[in-house]
Amino acid sequence: MRFAEAVERLAVLPEPLPAPAEALMPIVVGRAEWRPTRMAPPDRPGRAAAVLALLFPDDEDLARIVLIERTTGGGHHSGEVSLPGGKTEPEDADMTVTALREAAEEVALDPVAAGVRVVGVLEPFWIPVSDFAVTPVVAVAERRPSLVASPAEVARIVEAPMAMFLPDAPFEMVERTVRDWPLRYGAYAIDGLSVWGATARVLSQLGAVLAGRD
Repeated sequence: MRFAEAVERLAVLPEPLPAPAEALMPIVVGRAEWRPTRMAPPDRPGRAAAVLALLFPDDEDLARIVLIERTTGGGHHSGEVSLPGGKTEPEDADMTVTALREAAEEVALDPVAAGVRVVGVLEPFWIPVSDFAVTPVVAVAERRPSLVASPAEVARIVEAPMAMFLPDAPFEMVERTVRDWPLRYGAYAIDGLSVWGATARVLSQLGAVLAGRD
């Protein structure tokens, strides 16, 4: 996908937003009709957090998005592929501030140098295992950002082609046990890594927006 085309299609986010691909959503094997909920209980809204879905042009003017492979050994999501992001701090004015601050901490994003512009947010969701209520913030950068991984949090930065997450892009079905839950889910295979769960959900919904899918 050309970057200019992506920017044009993100000028106004559709209402309602298109749904992410159903096959990407984890289900418990043996209980095919049951999927982990993505809405926090009314009496417990979850811990506010935000992630940054940042698109930028590569040297061929194709749209790419910034992903990170988290370091292992700490927290619920260690070792997973995700978008830059994290929990909201008391001083954060809104979710945009949270997403940009976390990206600065994790990959040294300089929004001014890269010409970053926030275009909107995708559908918020809840991650039960970590109790995070996450808002995906979508932004575009005028130029390729100069990124450096934070050694304490990021094992690797991946600049993935956005075309890999459009509705017709392939993904693989995976069955594995995660924290004693036998799960089946769809995952994107990128540079030897598996992108699944909440991150796959965000990328799929963003891909549907870019494709103009309902």
